[in-house]
Amino acid sequence: MKKSTASLVLTAIAFAASSVYAAEPVIGLITKTETNPFFVKMKEGAQAEAKKLGAKLISAAGKADGDNAGQVTAIENMIAAGAKTILITPNDSKAILPSIKKAQAQGVMFIALDSPTDPIEGTDALFATDNYKAGVLIGQYAKTAMAGKPAKIATLDLFPGHPVGAQRHNGFMSGFGLAAADAKSNELSKTAEIVCMADSFGDQAKGQTAMENCLQKNPDINLVYTINEPAAAGAFQALKAAGKEKGVMIVSVDGGCAGVKNVKAGMIAATSQQYPLKMASMGVSAGVAFAKDGKKVTGYTDTGVTLITDHPQKGVDSKDTKVGMDLCWGNK
Repeated sequence: MKKSTASLVLTAIAFAASSVYAAEPVIGLITKTETNPFFVKMKEGAQAEAKKLGAKLISAAGKADGDNAGQVTAIENMIAAGAKTILITPNDSKAILPSIKKAQAQGVMFIALDSPTDPIEGTDALFATDNYKAGVLIGQYAKTAMAGKPAKIATLDLFPGHPVGAQRHNGFMSGFGLAAADAKSNELSKTAEIVCMADSFGDQAKGQTAMENCLQKNPDINLVYTINEPAAAGAFQALKAAGKEKGVMIVSVDGGCAGVKNVKAGMIAATSQQYPLKMASMGVSAGVAFAKDGKKVTGYTDTGVTLITDHPQKGVDSKDTKVGMDLCWGNK
């Protein structure tokens, strides 16, 4: 009799434990890569929010920018693990759509972070910087700082066809006063002022190579736009090796802690700061809410952007690097 009672108690405890586990919301996070500091911070934000809200976070990433196959596999693995919400920064905004659609048919909510799908309606929601505005801000800054000096511009872009890369590039051009496509286009605009366009894949080493190639093409480049701060760091190294670092302005996007330090050091003139930690924490929160009430979050949520520079220009709203360090990656 005692043995039977003990067995019942153990069974009840096991059932209660399994019920608690089953009730634990499972959230998936798929980033473009695991090494880019932007996505490292995004993962940290998701982990912190998941712990706070009692959710289980499963994370994965592509091997490199552009690795769609790795993200497809990650989606399949996360569904098998019970994820009902998946947060994703798409490596290929179009190629990922069939996998997302298949998962959505199984009741999974998808939220894009930072990078939209193409079309944007491919996910249930998007939490991201206004990337076109981020480009406009550094374009306006560069135009004012150039003070009428003719510009010979190099653009170190992401890679062809990516929405974020196009939005930042075209936004920069628009802010600088050059004819450019609007935020809906995924094509990179070009005018005579842009003397070199090269793909950096958001990588420092590739950014350095791209800048070296641009300098060979036109040694008189005096303004460099970069898709992000790792690419900007690579561009600076190439310029320094060529003895041109003091005569060329670099502007960029991200506002990461390392990037803000490079602004303070004078390597980057200005950067548009975005907030990946905020994107991730909002995504996890929405996923937990979905697990509780079944209501999906929809539409676009702007997570903010701030121009950071220690050399402000009249008529261009900005904050200094002290503020930039306080806010880098959304620390506050």
